[in-house]
Amino acid sequence: MIHAVTMGLGLFGLWLLLSGFLDNTLLLGLGVASCVACVYIAARMEVVDHESVPLQLKFGVFGYLFWLSAEIGKANWAVTKVILSPRMRLSQRMITVPSSQTTDVGRVTFANSITLTPGTITVETEHHSFLVHALTDEAADMEALTDMGDRVSAVENRT
Repeated sequence: MIHAVTMGLGLFGLWLLLSGFLDNTLLLGLGVASCVACVYIAARMEVVDHESVPLQLKFGVFGYLFWLSAEIGKANWAVTKVILSPRMRLSQRMITVPSSQTTDVGRVTFANSITLTPGTITVETEHHSFLVHALTDEAADMEALTDMGDRVSAVENRT
């Protein structure tokens, strides 16, 4: 039940943000009705659970997203320097990155975080590791990737 209510509030918040209708009661009512219908359909499909509405991540996820945004910015700058340099210093490699996450949501978050960071992409997943393609030596920094995994595990394990 808490997952359905949270999903409904999230959908309505997104609807408000995207529509901008705050003064028209008819449109607000239609927005509420559409959100209730979406939650009802999702509940009938049995997809409203801890994975579709990950309440276990709580507020620690905002700090992680801020940190990840900064890392994405740094990696963008590094990849831009490589691309614009007269001699492209590429040293592509495949590396295995250990994964310490305990839930599927944590593992997906870690794999997507690696892929979102320019210069790296998660190619394959195993149970306790990921195969990652790195564009440069900087991108293949195992300490940085391990730190990212530790941060995801910290957010995942907060209760």
